[in-house]
Amino acid sequence: MKQTNLFYLTIMLFIMAISIGFSSNFSSDNFSEKELEEKTENEVTDRAKSLEGFDKMMQVLTHKRCVNCHPAGDRPHQGEDSHVHNFNVQRGASNFGAPAFNCNTCHHEENNDIAGVPGAPEWSLAPREMAWEGLSRVEIARSMMDPEINGNRDLEHVVEHLTEHELVLWAWNPGVDNEGNPREKPPVSKEDYIAAVKQWAENGAVIPEK
Repeated sequence: MKQTNLFYLTIMLFIMAISIGFSSNFSSDNFSEKELEEKTENEVTDRAKSLEGFDKMMQVLTHKRCVNCHPAGDRPHQGEDSHVHNFNVQRGASNFGAPAFNCNTCHHEENNDIAGVPGAPEWSLAPREMAWEGLSRVEIARSMMDPEINGNRDLEHVVEHLTEHELVLWAWNPGVDNEGNPREKPPVSKEDYIAAVKQWAENGAVIPEK
């Protein structure tokens, strides 16, 4: 009798152990699936936020206030129609103009609204490698994120340049032309642009396929 009871007790304990193990595995599997779902949802949300920031950021970076100083050739562009710079101005070896006719000969650290000459610190052309004229917004983004041509900048320093450099931010204080007409500003406010750049970067710096 005792042996029979012991046998049944052993069987019951065995069944309970299997049940607990199955339940534990089932819960663990469910938890893993839930975690995976949440991770996927978060990634989708982050990507959407990054792309939203990208779209707004690129409205600025493709605007004439930026592209005029990112020409495909060795001459800057100017004006609302982005014509080639007057006076045969050239890039020069250091992107600050020819030796006898540097950019800062005319362009000082502030706008000269009397003469209609724009100005900001470090007025110059972007390096040849960072030519944006004629590029799509995706091509622009890829170039500015490529450390081989962007001055070896990582994402943190790209964001810093885009949101803090005085020449970049001049776009929202472009002054007036030689006839006293206000220059066009980018279609996004400076505050919204800076927020968009950071939103793009903080959520993965996603660059769309097109």
